[in-house]
Amino acid sequence: MYEAGGENGKREQAYVKERSIFGSFSVNDLKTAREFYGKTLGVKVENVDEMPILNIGGENGVMIYEKPDHAPATFTVLNFRVDNLKSTMKELKAKGVRFEIYDMEGLKTDSEGVVTHGEMSIAWFKDPAGNILSVLQEK
Repeated sequence: MYEAGGENGKREQAYVKERSIFGSFSVNDLKTAREFYGKTLGVKVENVDEMPILNIGGENGVMIYEKPDHAPATFTVLNFRVDNLKSTMKELKAKGVRFEIYDMEGLKTDSEGVVTHGEMSIAWFKDPAGNILSVLQEK
C-alpha cells in the first residue's frame, strides 16, 4: 500500500486503496451496450443492483452508465489485451466490428487498421455509442 508523506516528514496512510479503483464511461443506450459488450465482444456483463449501470470485466472491471446527452470520447476508453491480434480482428469483423483507419500526424495505421510500436500491435474500433476501444497484442 502506498503511504503519502505528511507534514514534518511523517508517513500517512493513503485514504484510497488500489482495489477500489475502477474506470467508467458513458453510453447513450445501455441495452445496446449490453448486447455489444456481452455478445459481440464476449465480455462478462453484469447489472449493478437495480441501478442503470453495467459492470463489464468482473470485480476490477469498468462501469458503463447511460447518459442522455452522451458525447463519445475522443480518446481510447478501453484497451483489450489479446493473445492473437489478427485472429481477434477477424472474429470481430465477422461480428460486424469495423476497425478504424488513421492517417494523421503521429498515428498512421496500415490498411487493416493496425499500428505496431516495438513489441506491441494495436487496432482501434468504436462501440455503438461511438466510444473508442482497442485490441492489442504484446509480443
